[in-house]
Amino acid sequence: MMSIDKNKKIKIIKDFGSNEIDSGSADVQVAILTERIKNLTEHLKTHKKDFGSRRGLLSMVGQRRNLLKYIKNKNEDRYLNLIKKLGLRR
Repeated sequence: MMSIDKNKKIKIIKDFGSNEIDSGSADVQVAILTERIKNLTEHLKTHKKDFGSRRGLLSMVGQRRNLLKYIKNKNEDRYLNLIKKLGLRR
């Protein structure tokens, strides 16, 4: 399954949000997108010709990149902590 289940999403919101219902902050959005990207990457390893999903993956990567750029411009320390926590290169 390519989307993330409800419990996993709630855990991500608790880990990255300022409180339990803070699902809209940029940090939480980046964390959720990262999880979805990981799942979709696994899916594409088995279904190599699924170009619709590949296109969705590329748009999610672009969306995450823009959110990370926004966070970096606002607060460099927050950005560095976030990419370290998520294990992203950059």
